[in-house]
Amino acid sequence: MHQLVAVPAVGGTRFVDTLLSVWDAGDALAPLDPRLPPPAREALLAALAPSVVLDERGEVAERREGVPIEDGDALVVPTSGSTGAPKGVVHTHEGVAASAHAVNTALEVDPAGDGWLCCLPLAHIAGLAVVARALAAGTRLEVLERFDPSVVEAAAAERGATLTSLVPTALGRTDVSGFRWVVVGGSTPPDDPPPNVVASYGMTETGSAVVLDGEALPTVELDVRDGEVWVRGPMLLRCYRDGTVPVDADGWLATGDAGELDADGLLVVHGRRGDLIITGGENVWPAAVESALAGHPRVGDVAVVGRPDPEWGQAVTAVVVPRRADDPPTLEGLRAWTKERLPPWCAPHRLELVEALPRTALGKVRRGDLAG
Repeated sequence: MHQLVAVPAVGGTRFVDTLLSVWDAGDALAPLDPRLPPPAREALLAALAPSVVLDERGEVAERREGVPIEDGDALVVPTSGSTGAPKGVVHTHEGVAASAHAVNTALEVDPAGDGWLCCLPLAHIAGLAVVARALAAGTRLEVLERFDPSVVEAAAAERGATLTSLVPTALGRTDVSGFRWVVVGGSTPPDDPPPNVVASYGMTETGSAVVLDGEALPTVELDVRDGEVWVRGPMLLRCYRDGTVPVDADGWLATGDAGELDADGLLVVHGRRGDLIITGGENVWPAAVESALAGHPRVGDVAVVGRPDPEWGQAVTAVVVPRRADDPPTLEGLRAWTKERLPPWCAPHRLELVEALPRTALGKVRRGDLAG
């Protein structure tokens, strides 16, 4: 009977070697974020139920409460989803290969000439997917221990890396002109990206990217039902670790994201359905307002949320990190700026100044932490 092995997701070649050895044994791997404090780590282990846990020295600890895996399972990837409670997403070898093949096909990856660079956290599906793409295509693979713009640039200029994946924040800090393609995901992409950058859409349950620049990848089908994005394809999860299967009988997964297909059939994602702000009877998507406000010269970082309001139902609220602490933006200035770019009801009614926004390792704002 095969088992789940939990492994510290530390960058570098050692993780890849461990992954391959786990797979060679017929077992599945669960990556553990080494930055987790002990209580969070124990909560995650309880949810994933591995039979074996490796520490950063490679020492093995067996857990009697571990739950076996099914034949063909490859990865159990942690995710908090929309609830914040940790759970594991089970992906099979077949699904991992299908995801890797779809992206490699879309990017026309050449095993002889291309090389993948992984500089994303390996505790998340985005980083794992970069590794899987390289292994599936037989390209060169370099896995950085941590993100460093100068090291990323050198990988392209000096070591033959032609493909990589970044979050928008990292993209803004890096000269990516040396890469053939850069896949960007994790949060809202920049409005005017470099020509070699493609915006991806996907989630842990879809095995990473299923859409590039609005277009479904090969073998992926998209549908929008009552404003919600649905996905079907061979790269979807088998189930959650607790046995729950979110895929319906016809193979479709409801993503929980709101979106639409435009006139060209390209997917436009507005955000999580629960993020929608209804103010004065008008619908406001935070991502659109955030994109507009991000260009304001006094805004360093911004998130938009809805706060309860007796008059409007919800008040559009800009939570802003000033570019300069001694020269913060004003509410009036942000409202005027927004109205020049978006319908007037999108302009924020409130402004909250903060020192930093709570974000995941992939750059997504933790909106639950901003609730209040």
